[in-house]
Amino acid sequence: MLEIKMLDKPDERRDFPRGHLEAVHMSGLDFAVATFEPGWRWSESVGPIAGTESCRIHHNGYVVQGRLHIRMDDGGESEVGPGDVFVCSPGHDAWVVGDDQVVVYDFAGGMAQEYAKAD
Repeated sequence: MLEIKMLDKPDERRDFPRGHLEAVHMSGLDFAVATFEPGWRWSESVGPIAGTESCRIHHNGYVVQGRLHIRMDDGGESEVGPGDVFVCSPGHDAWVVGDDQVVVYDFAGGMAQEYAKAD
């Protein structure tokens, strides 16, 4: 099997306040490109859509541009920036740091399948 898709022609796009997500669905891979504008914060922009107090999606991500601060529900926190590869378990908030747009590639699947979808 060989399956190829282009990111500039995503299978779906989900818009939310101060950002959007583009998803590509393939056999064995659901891939997401998330774009967050300055001022975006998960708890304000996506939380009301998800209906949860923190993000319940597991992320395997790669930061293409911008800086993102992540705070886990247990109090741990860190920042990720361009070139960083990260794994983040469910139970966190995140927000854009500074005035640059953040672009994240997510390979875990849950983001492409369920992120910012109303139940």
